[in-house]
Amino acid sequence: MTVPTRYRGQPVSEGIGLGQIYHGDSAITENGHRRPATEDEVRAAFAAVARDRAALAADLREKGQDERAAIVDIAALIAADSALVTPAVEAVRAGADGADAIRQAGEAQAALLAALPDPDLAQRADDVRQVARAVADHLGNKNAAPPPATTFILVRREVDPADLIRLAEAGLAGAVSVGGGASSHAAIIARGLGLPMLAGADPRILGAPSGHQAILDTSTGELIVDPAGPELAAAQTATTPTEAPRSAARDLSTADGQPVTLLCNVASAAETRLGLSGGATGVGLLRTEIAFTTAGHWPSREDHLAQLTPVLSQLDQRPAVVRLLDFSGDKVPPFAGAEGLRAFLDAPAALGDQLAAILQARGGADLAVMIPMVRALDEVDRVRGELAAAAKRAGADPPPLGIMVELAATAAAADRFAPHVDFFSIGTNDLTADVLRRDRAALLPSAAAEPPVVTAIVRVVLAARQAGIGVSVCGDAAADLAVLPLLIGAGVRTVSVGAARVPHVAQLLAEIDEAQEAARLGD
Repeated sequence: MTVPTRYRGQPVSEGIGLGQIYHGDSAITENGHRRPATEDEVRAAFAAVARDRAALAADLREKGQDERAAIVDIAALIAADSALVTPAVEAVRAGADGADAIRQAGEAQAALLAALPDPDLAQRADDVRQVARAVADHLGNKNAAPPPATTFILVRREVDPADLIRLAEAGLAGAVSVGGGASSHAAIIARGLGLPMLAGADPRILGAPSGHQAILDTSTGELIVDPAGPELAAAQTATTPTEAPRSAARDLSTADGQPVTLLCNVASAAETRLGLSGGATGVGLLRTEIAFTTAGHWPSREDHLAQLTPVLSQLDQRPAVVRLLDFSGDKVPPFAGAEGLRAFLDAPAALGDQLAAILQARGGADLAVMIPMVRALDEVDRVRGELAAAAKRAGADPPPLGIMVELAATAAAADRFAPHVDFFSIGTNDLTADVLRRDRAALLPSAAAEPPVVTAIVRVVLAARQAGIGVSVCGDAAADLAVLPLLIGAGVRTVSVGAARVPHVAQLLAEIDEAQEAARLGD
């Protein structure tokens, strides 16, 4: 008789999942266990990343983009540097996990660079970390295919949000990540899809046998491998799908009659269908970067079209707020050179390609474009100029242009930004982390209820109201029971939440008394 094995983790997306274990990180042996990477495989992964970066740099030079080519050349040199390769190989020879060895070698080298007095050399520390992550990801691509024609639970050292989107309609029943936290982008996507997920899981889960039946129960924070018969039967009953009625988009209002617009946050066609079927009026945040976080180059116009069209084609006559590429936090690809909006603006061809694709894919959607991580007015001006040029080439009127308010300094200067934009969208995940000066990955959505964050939100809402522009909240906090009433009391009338949370939030909104919450905020 097989004894169940239990692994603990932090629940970051609610639910119960039932399926076979699928390891997404490393190759699988015949007996179903993970095979450690060899020294040759680690060397090959470094060499492959070096070749990829060198080829990308050559391509950029041919296009006359010498400055970007020089940045990518640095990544190629780092990936070929024996000071990084040799310690990783030696660690694997001594028995270390391949991906761990690569990351640790990268962190050790980055720490040495960061301590140098020369600021230019110290800045190379982040480049080393990005290359090490790319090499570890390349090594992880030796993974076995998901089990065919069955449901499965994805297990990875670090679940990538793109994994969840790619596998959402292929039988994915849940995910377990050794790394990450409640505010990681993978956790956000999982909540949007309604997939149960654990983060910060017991690392021993990486040795669990592939293909074995398992239950992922976020109510107990456990992954149970080879569950006993009664437990398995109970999980099967709990996960048996029932025919859920489709909800048409409808006018919503608070308990005291204040109208509220409910939208959904999406990164895929699957989430869009889920959000609309749950009653969302449209999409308040279309994340466009998730599919490209492991790419080797800036996405082309065709790449963007392939991602945008399946989403925007569902939004005829509905709101569709498309966020420009937001490579930051835990989703910075090596080709970007650095995180944040500036890296994107320093690649004008990439910006032009995305804007052209957005305009081409818009169809009948009520389109708006949103800039992430804005710090300065000149960033807005540059994007507006590029958008106007792209619209002229397309023979169309430029759509409204707004910004995400997700930095404390931007929120504090909301009255200066308001005359230059068409709308604000408050990103509570990053704003909360920045205002509280805490690690975003360690924060729960409810942290947005802390007074300094609420004060920042109120300031943004007032600035929007005075300028006569729209304002919405599109962070996870908009679906949180402790935060949503505060948002309504602060004057927010448009919220955008994870697709799977739409029906729940609609119910919450109908129970909130806006006048009462406004009075509570004023006390």
